[in-house]
Amino acid sequence: MTKGLYHYLKEVWKKPDPKRLRELMVKWRAHPTILKIEKPTRLDRARNLGYKDKKGFVVVRVRVLRGGRQRARTNKGRRTKRHTIKKVLKMNYKWVAEQRAQKKFKNLEVLNSYKLAQDGKHYFFEIILVDPTKPEIKNDKTMNWICKKTNKKRVYRGLTSAGKKSRGLRNKSPMNKNRPSVRAGKRRGK
Repeated sequence: MTKGLYHYLKEVWKKPDPKRLRELMVKWRAHPTILKIEKPTRLDRARNLGYKDKKGFVVVRVRVLRGGRQRARTNKGRRTKRHTIKKVLKMNYKWVAEQRAQKKFKNLEVLNSYKLAQDGKHYFFEIILVDPTKPEIKNDKTMNWICKKTNKKRVYRGLTSAGKKSRGLRNKSPMNKNRPSVRAGKRRGK
């Protein structure tokens, strides 16, 4: 049985050549933090997450700083509450990258995203965005769900895959108190 192109692309990205990846990251660091690109770098992953090579689909590369998020340290006041500089963010880096892409491209909707690479300082993600106003998207039976008003700004409401993972909604057990939301669980007294 012969295997297709996407199978081999997937195999290559499982263990990418470190030298080639380092060269790419040097180039990417020289680019702006959020950059619109013509074609996805990982075509197999993009296609798997819903990308199609047609009008209305946009791919954006986002660079996010690694490490703990910190507040600026206060100069005055002696209360210990004011001197905590570690900020506990309940969002994973992929979700943060999606939100930054959405903030830059306000007329588009985030479909999904995937990780490209990481170095000592940054994570690199590619975000797939869709333009819901394009007729190509409205007429596509598999993609026209994103044109509904209920899917506006879905990334800010944690409705993308990365958002759902961060909110703990991958586990569907009855013991999961995050469903339908943390606030709803508190309201129900669980």
